[in-house]
Amino acid sequence: MRPDTSAEYVDHNAEAARLERTAGLYPEDAEHLLLQAAAHLELADDRPRASTLYDRLLAGGTPLENPFLVRALKAANLWEYGHEAEARAIIEGVRAGAPRDPAPWVIVAEALESHDELESAQAAFTEGAVLLLTDVAEPPYATRPLVIGRHRVRRMLGLPHDDWDTLADTLHSSPVSLDELHDPKRVWSLGSEDPAELRAEISRLRAELGSYREALSRPFPVAVLHWPADELTELLAAYPSLSAEYPSHGEHLATIEASLGELAASGTPNLGIVTGTVPSYEAFSASEGASPTDASLLPQYATTLAARGLAVAWPPQRGSACWCGSGRVYEECHGDASA
Repeated sequence: MRPDTSAEYVDHNAEAARLERTAGLYPEDAEHLLLQAAAHLELADDRPRASTLYDRLLAGGTPLENPFLVRALKAANLWEYGHEAEARAIIEGVRAGAPRDPAPWVIVAEALESHDELESAQAAFTEGAVLLLTDVAEPPYATRPLVIGRHRVRRMLGLPHDDWDTLADTLHSSPVSLDELHDPKRVWSLGSEDPAELRAEISRLRAELGSYREALSRPFPVAVLHWPADELTELLAAYPSLSAEYPSHGEHLATIEASLGELAASGTPNLGIVTGTVPSYEAFSASEGASPTDASLLPQYATTLAARGLAVAWPPQRGSACWCGSGRVYEECHGDASA
């Protein structure tokens, strides 16, 4: 969510203004665009204005895809410029809401950690891990910061390893162990004149930089395009030739699940689903100088949505609502292997 380019090279205020204008042109993408704009404002140290964007999203009439994420970001931002009491209240609300997305858990836990609330940070990391990873055979990539952050905080608290810390060690691929990276005594080595200690610290920093670069270079999901029932009806009414791609809505949903299952079985990582809308698809077609009736645009449209950060991970977290929008739990809907 945060731009990673130095303020030395980016005019963050100008970029935030551009994103706000774009959000006005594409209201269906406003949540994603305004969160980016708020991040730029935070980097420009205009935190009050960033808060107004979070408030704008939360007070808007359009339901948010991830309201807990917006609240978590708002809380972390408020605490940074002196509104501790309000930030704490929002953080408690996020924790009580038990979001099924790891990002809000990570943000509130790291906000607590950055303000030396280590016990509370450890509790928040643990709550998120227990909720999202209990009985999960292979932790999704997005959940890794939960257990690794938890490991870091527990190391600072001097707590012994438990099963979640062992899982963090398993997920960590750097040649330098998490115990060493998260050693609270590392800070002393920075002021050391011992060449051996300094070389060891340089090795640790290189390992951390390698992990950071790997996370940044992780590709956006291999995404499959999903049309809600009303959008598909509108699409086919406007462009009947696309009926060959979508014989029925039920078949469309079944094809999505089957396609993703085949990709997963073949070892393809980082799978996701993007949801299309007719106005967005028409705008994309126009930007490509092509007709919406061109079926070859559909996968390109899906890729573009994924590149803009609009993909949701597949399969959903255990106990989460199904991606199809039925309101049922995924395991009882399209994730039901017996169906």
